[in-house]
Amino acid sequence: MKKRNYWPLFFVGIFSFTFSMIVWTIYSAVNTPVHEDETFLKKYQYLDEHYNDVVTSNKSFLSKYDFEIVFNDKKEFGLVIDDMFKGQRVIEKTSAHKKSFVKGKNKVAIIVRDKAGNIVDNLGINFRVSRPTNHKFTMDFKTEDFKFEDGKYIKYFELPLKGNWNVTGNFKASDDIGYLYIKSDATEQ
Repeated sequence: MKKRNYWPLFFVGIFSFTFSMIVWTIYSAVNTPVHEDETFLKKYQYLDEHYNDVVTSNKSFLSKYDFEIVFNDKKEFGLVIDDMFKGQRVIEKTSAHKKSFVKGKNKVAIIVRDKAGNIVDNLGINFRVSRPTNHKFTMDFKTEDFKFEDGKYIKYFELPLKGNWNVTGNFKASDDIGYLYIKSDATEQ
């Protein structure tokens, strides 16, 4: 009786398994949606190249205007962008921006005054509220979506889920643009 050598079958099996895992990985990657980060409502390539311009623009905007954004009549913030460098766990532990929203109806009020104290009533607004993981619940608002009353730009919107939310936007007064980026979360009412 002749002794069989099974080593070639073992190598064919390993090769077949490895090849099938490569095919499965490619198939899974192709079928997974990719959502680009659009911080400040710009492509990430633009932000990589022009981040210093964004910071300079914010400083210039704040040298001419006082900016205030208020969520649900209780959380007030200025023109901040430092949350973009923080992970969600850091936000949960240390940020003043946490728990700014509730699941359901929310209100945002934007107040911009020049340094003389005059209300800016011709503010250009691009404002987005979105989930950090995908664009399924992204809400974009422009100036015309806001109601201007008592010197405030006011908008009511619904958040369908509790959990983490990002707020980003840019605000144009004359030739100056201010940028905003806040990471927060929505809790049950």
